[in-house]
Amino acid sequence: MQTVSTEHIEITPSVRNGKPRIAGTRIAVEDIAVMHLKMGYSLIEIAPKYNLSLGSVYAAMAYYFDNKEEIEHRMTQEVEYIKELKQNYPSKLHNIS
Repeated sequence: MQTVSTEHIEITPSVRNGKPRIAGTRIAVEDIAVMHLKMGYSLIEIAPKYNLSLGSVYAAMAYYFDNKEEIEHRMTQEVEYIKELKQNYPSKLHNIS
């Protein structure tokens, strides 16, 4: 059984393909993790930028670290899917001179 802090994090299959996200928003836990860990934004910078409570941003990071393997796996699958789409359906804009 998975326990989710419903005060800050929610999972709804019909929203963002069921990705865990900050309650009441479309901002996924992985979005916060990428901004913080890969783009270098502090959590204190992220919260006001997206009109989020600091508690919800910290909750997103706690959820990320508690479920890191699953979230990273899903992100990797999405990147591979995008690569496959680009390969199978090349942009027609590249042919414009």
